Amino acid sequence: MTAVRPETHDAKTFEALLQPVLRVAYGVALRLARNSSDAEDLVQEAALLAFRAFASFELGTNFKAWYMRILTNCYFAKYRRVKRGPEFVDLDDTPALYLMFQTAGAGLHTRGADPAGALLERMDSEQVAEAIAALPDEYRVVCALYFVDDLPYQDIAEIVGVPLGTVRSRLHRGRRMLQKALWHVAESHGIVTALTAAEN
Repeated sequence: MTAVRPETHDAKTFEALLQPVLRVAYGVALRLARNSSDAEDLVQEAALLAFRAFASFELGTNFKAWYMRILTNCYFAKYRRVKRGPEFVDLDDTPALYLMFQTAGAGLHTRGADPAGALLERMDSEQVAEAIAALPDEYRVVCALYFVDDLPYQDIAEIVGVPLGTVRSRLHRGRRMLQKALWHVAESHGIVTALTAAEN
């Protein structure tokens, strides 16, 4: 009697590989789609697409990067053209030390060596996520993966499907844009006003 050889690309294997990446996937989807309902839909749709394409996945390679690339491609294909709330249109011209100049202009340099750091310490994770959400798509994705999910450049390159140099370039520009976005969020939530009042 011939033994039945177990299928290596079966549903059980797929589920075992998918489960550990769902938390990170949802976090990224939330920062892309900007609301929980769309984020859940995006994760589910990407999971379905990944399962359908699972036979093409090479077992033993980076499943997380493979799935996340499907998720980001799914977002770009489905949601990119839909306006998902306000974006700061002037982020592109952000100078390198924007946050330092803004905190100095607000008079926050009289106490402490790191007023920008003091500003960021007052911001919670939702406010930081709000700032990241204001970035243009291609910068938002790499900044979310790097600053929030703490992924290395190589993984981000695999997920986004661009060369390593492009990831570095987008992060360099994204950091500048993020400084302005963080300042706008801090102003809108009254953090700048509270810090200025504490200085006086």
